[in-house]
Formats: sequence, structure tokens, C-alpha cells
Amino acid sequence: MFLELIATFVTGFGVAGIVLLLNKMLRGRLPRWLVPASGGLAMIAFAIWSEYSWYPRTAGQLPAPVVVAWHNSESAPWKPWTYAVPQTTRFVAVDTGTIRTNDALPGQRMVDLYLMGRWAPGRQVRVVLDCDGARRADLMEDVAMDENGAVDPAAWVQMDPSDPVLTTACDAEVG
Repeated sequence: MFLELIATFVTGFGVAGIVLLLNKMLRGRLPRWLVPASGGLAMIAFAIWSEYSWYPRTAGQLPAPVVVAWHNSESAPWKPWTYAVPQTTRFVAVDTGTIRTNDALPGQRMVDLYLMGRWAPGRQVRVVLDCDGARRADLMEDVAMDENGAVDPAAWVQMDPSDPVLTTACDAEVG
């Protein structure tokens, strides 16, 4: 976040400097307000570009077996342009390369999910998905498993059968 703030100021000063240099070359023919206005507009444009390009830049850097399953786009009153084009602020990616199955529990898959958010550190969460029962169990420290690998029944959370995270993990090839 701090580096983006610095980049925003550098962009504004750079564009203002270019307009100032252009004004010097034209021997002061440009209006005086153009230098600060161009710098300010450049900073606003850079900030908007940075916000909108965060999702494709971040998702594009994920390794090949990681698949984006879900993303959230939202609008905000302090960013009125987001009502025309909502901004993606978070997403969930499924690491299909980490999918593991258990012969004793067919229909269940253990997989790593990556929870990514704008201005938030990414988190990795290991979950067990019940493809047949449309359920999810987050494998936190307090979740118990029996000797066959079955998750404690209290840990299960019901999901919508069409949930994109569930369908992405359950439809992926296990290799």
C-alpha cells in the first residue's frame, strides 16, 4: 500500500514535470493551472488503474494448477465510477495441484484454498470438501479427524451445490 502511494505521487510529479517542461518549450503559452491539474489528474488516473488492475495482475501471477473459482466485485459511494464498472476486491483460488482423496471417504477431497483481498494479506486455508453432500470443513487447529480421516461432524458447513469453489475442486482432475 505504501509503495502504491509513492508510485501515485511519482506519477503525478512526473506528469506535472513533463507539462512544465512543455510549457517552458512553448515559452509560457500554456495556462498556469495546467501543471498542477495535469499532475492531479495523472494521480487519479494511476490510482484508478491500480485499483482495477489489481485482480488481473494478482490472478495472473498464480501458478498453473491454481484456478480462480470465485471473485467479488463491489461498488462504493466514494468511488462513483465503480457503479458503472464494479471493482473486484477479493477472490478465492483453488490449488488443484494439492487435491487429495481418501479411499475410505469417496466423494471427499482435501484441497488448499487461497483467499486474496485487496489491501489484505493473502491467506492459505486447507479444507475438506464433501462433493456429494455439498459441505465444507475448514481444517483449523481445533478440528478433529478420526483414524479413517473423517472430519468431526460439528466442523461441517453446508454449501450451495452450485458454489463455484465446490464445483471447481470437485470437477478437477486428481493427479
